[in-house]
Amino acid sequence: MIKLIVLDVDGCLSDGKLIYSADFIESKNFNVKDGLGITTWIKMGHQVAIITGRSSKIVEKRATELGVQHLFQGIRDKQKVLKELIQSLDIEFYEVGAIGDDLNDYKMLNRVGRSFTPKDGVEDIKKLVNTVLSKNGGNGAVREMIDMLVDENDQKKLFLSIWTKE
Repeated sequence: MIKLIVLDVDGCLSDGKLIYSADFIESKNFNVKDGLGITTWIKMGHQVAIITGRSSKIVEKRATELGVQHLFQGIRDKQKVLKELIQSLDIEFYEVGAIGDDLNDYKMLNRVGRSFTPKDGVEDIKKLVNTVLSKNGGNGAVREMIDMLVDENDQKKLFLSIWTKE
C-alpha cells in the first residue's frame, strides 16, 4: 500500500512555465482538481511531500493551503531528501508513490514503489516510470495519479466518503 506521495512542482503540480511580471514577480498555475485530490489523500490519513528543485513563496503558500505535511524546496538531490523523510516516517521506499517530469527526478523515481510522469514528461523519465499519465503537468496529472493510487490501495469508498457522506 502506498502511504506517502511525493510531488515535484514545476511540470507536475504546475505546467512548468515560469512567468515573471515586469517587476520580476513570479506566478504559477495550479490545478484545483490536483488540490482536492491532495487534500482528500491527507484526510484519508496518508502523507504528502513536495520535493522541488526551485524555491518559491508561491509553492510554500500552496502547500500550506493544501495541508501538505512535508515541504522541501531548493533540493538538488531529491533521492537523499526522500530517504531521510521515509526513515523519519518509518516507512519503506516501496510504500511511496512519486511523480516527476525531468532528469532531476530520475534517481528518486527509480527508488519508489510507484512512479509516475505527466504525459509531457521528458522521454528518459517516460522510459523509467511505472506509469505515464494521460494528463500534462499542471492539468490534472497529480489528481490522475492519486485516483490510480486510491484504486490500487482499494480505498475508493473512503476517498468518496470524505466528500459525499451526509
